[in-house]
Amino acid sequence: MHISTKCSVAIHCLVFIHEYGGQQKVTSELLSLSTGSNPVTIRNILSALKKEGILCVKFGTGGATLNCPLSEITLYRICKAIEPDFLSKLIGVHAMPSPLCPVGKNIHVVLDSSYKKIKEDLFESLQKITMEDIIDDYHHLL
Repeated sequence: MHISTKCSVAIHCLVFIHEYGGQQKVTSELLSLSTGSNPVTIRNILSALKKEGILCVKFGTGGATLNCPLSEITLYRICKAIEPDFLSKLIGVHAMPSPLCPVGKNIHVVLDSSYKKIKEDLFESLQKITMEDIIDDYHHLL
């Protein structure tokens, strides 16, 4: 199972923007330094978050700000913005089991049921966790 590290970079960026966006212009270069990621990767992430309506980004002069309340930004929404098909790619089934084998010819149907439940549970969990929760956790660590 895998959720891309781009999602954690996006969350890092959102925390940074929330914490420091009122004090300074938050650019992809600044976020690149904070995250340790390439500025192009940051710009792609910011663009995806903007398209989802999470951020407002001023290209050219730079600067990113939150476009909605923290309570409306769920982990699911972030991950979906960054990787639209992440949930369907999260759990894979091997592509070519033998159709001649009793297990091989039925394994997809058997696993589909179990994996569907896992995906539904993950979806629900990701919907429950908001940036408000993450910011609270961040402040408790300071």
